[in-house]
Amino acid sequence: MSELRAIEAPFVAGGPSGVAVRDRFKNLTAEDEQVLRLVGAHLGALACGDVKTRCADGLAHDHQRWAVRKRELTGLSSSRWAGAITKASHDQWALARRCQAAHVADLEAAIAAIRHRLSLPVGEKGTRKAPGGYRSRQEWHAKSRRLRVLTDRLRREKADQQAGIVHVVRGGKRLARTRHHLDAAGLTETEWRQKWQAARWFLAADGESGKRYGNETIRITPDGQVSIRLPAPLTHLANASHGRYVLASRVAFAHRGTEWADRIEANRAVAYRIHLDPDRGRWYITASWQTPPAPTVPMSAALAHGVIGVDTNADHLAAWRLDVHGNPVGNPRRFAYDLGGNAEHRDAQVRHALTRLLHWARTCGVQAIAIEDLDFQAEKTREKHGRRKRFRKLIAGMPTGRLRARLTAMAEATGIAIIAADPAYTSQWGAQHWQAPLTSKTRATTRHDAAAVAIGRRALGHPIRRRTAPPPAHRSDEQGHRTAQARAGSRGCEGPRPRMPGPRTRSALPGYGENAGDQNAQHRSGRSAEHLQLMLSP
Repeated sequence: MSELRAIEAPFVAGGPSGVAVRDRFKNLTAEDEQVLRLVGAHLGALACGDVKTRCADGLAHDHQRWAVRKRELTGLSSSRWAGAITKASHDQWALARRCQAAHVADLEAAIAAIRHRLSLPVGEKGTRKAPGGYRSRQEWHAKSRRLRVLTDRLRREKADQQAGIVHVVRGGKRLARTRHHLDAAGLTETEWRQKWQAARWFLAADGESGKRYGNETIRITPDGQVSIRLPAPLTHLANASHGRYVLASRVAFAHRGTEWADRIEANRAVAYRIHLDPDRGRWYITASWQTPPAPTVPMSAALAHGVIGVDTNADHLAAWRLDVHGNPVGNPRRFAYDLGGNAEHRDAQVRHALTRLLHWARTCGVQAIAIEDLDFQAEKTREKHGRRKRFRKLIAGMPTGRLRARLTAMAEATGIAIIAADPAYTSQWGAQHWQAPLTSKTRATTRHDAAAVAIGRRALGHPIRRRTAPPPAHRSDEQGHRTAQARAGSRGCEGPRPRMPGPRTRSALPGYGENAGDQNAQHRSGRSAEHLQLMLSP
């Protein structure tokens, strides 16, 4: 019998460390749009050159080199614009390094899987923990060629990693490759050019505490007036003093607007980013700032009113409310979402589903939501799952990272704690122990609903597996599991029943059978069984 893997204890997930709100520029004049385009294009060109310089420095970059880059950009823009550009380039290089390390790990995992399967005979079946050999000689030959390709690719990536070489495309590699497939993307060259230019513009400024309204470069007053400090070559476009340009449009952040107003009135740092949506032809501004980490709610306080267990799936969230004793209350709920379409549509679908989930939690009076601590980064490789394309697509379509980040951020504003539970065996044990008992003539319980119950019980600290029926009174161990609850780490039989006072049968004397569960006292040489002791006693 296979052993269970170690199950981690549930914990309360931490809240977000920052806030970002967005508003749209309305009633912009033609002159305003022209100024924004010129400033974005000029700073974007400087950012492209700085990224190239930072990537060329590689691992030899230090603070002195950073100061030289900033000094060169200051004369072409301003000191604060130069600081924002160099910081963005440094963050982009660090992100590329992390992605490079993840890519190397994926290549190593794929190569190890292919080598293992190539070493097995063709057609050999695999196990639950390891895949078997390839199905045919043709597939074996194709995978051997792919192994050579992946090995060469891994050698190049490791060489770049050791030399500190990364490949960064400002504007995005996917959009750059779309230029060669305009018909498949449904774009004209002019439309693609507009997207490409807008993606490479740079109109972002970091906040600075102690300065007026928290930002000297892009400043927004409490009444919504937006002004931009123009770069040195574009100061002739200024319509206000000190080389600033004031936009005709005013902004008002509807979401967290009070919190934003309190920050700028106290001259606390607020970062701003201006960008254009080429598809809609609309300009937006995003305000962001850091927040101190909120104190974590104790587990006992979060679970004082029960919990809502949530099972994450590719197209919906299955949720069920549980009381403090782990008993399901009411009927299960399902919050569906559609992950088709572009990234904005997927994000809106996830946000809408989480909004309904949190609203239901507030209606029920529950202060905690239990969700699986999922991470499928190592499970998406095609070398691990082979021909199981539907399963790979299912895993790749589950928005684990986005959903976790969204849920913790939205729950923090509502005062609901998020409890992360270990996902081990929740679907298996939920379907085995809870699907049938919770199914009735008026309620059809799915496997996902039962998994939600299992997740909620694990967050509450209760075992997932239910008690099994006791054996008939006239039989002994041949019925299998006893009434005693199995331990969390055992999948076998529970052992002997607890000692019950009185005789076990009508014909037995009192005290008979007290050693029935002690296998060492039965049928062993040198030790007499209990019934022999009773027969020989005076």
